[in-house]
Amino acid sequence: MDPISNMLIMIKNASLSGKESVLVPFSKIKFSISECLAKEGYIKSVAKKVRKDHPVLELELQYIGKEPKIKEVERISKQSRRVYFGMKDIHPVKGGTGVLVLSTPKGILSGRNARKEQVGGEALFRLW
Repeated sequence: MDPISNMLIMIKNASLSGKESVLVPFSKIKFSISECLAKEGYIKSVAKKVRKDHPVLELELQYIGKEPKIKEVERISKQSRRVYFGMKDIHPVKGGTGVLVLSTPKGILSGRNARKEQVGGEALFRLW
């Protein structure tokens, strides 16, 4: 399983089970994705920590009352099949209640920000 999918499933499972936070092994792309999700309001905070001599990300999860903000995650681009979206192909997810995350030349961006910046890129995943 690729590292991004593993991180997304860890976040989804932790939020559905009602955990306050989740620890994810650190990498630069995971950190960028986490920051993007924090800007979009799906994660409260992102912190880099060291546990047993290994860097990890501590992600504090966001809830609306007792309902998790992240209910479903769909991986779009995989290692076996890369999917690219042009700027005109980027549409709102679930009527604007979800977010599309892309890897663009300007870094990891949400679909909303990618349209503002007028860039396309590799569609990593969508969540709602």
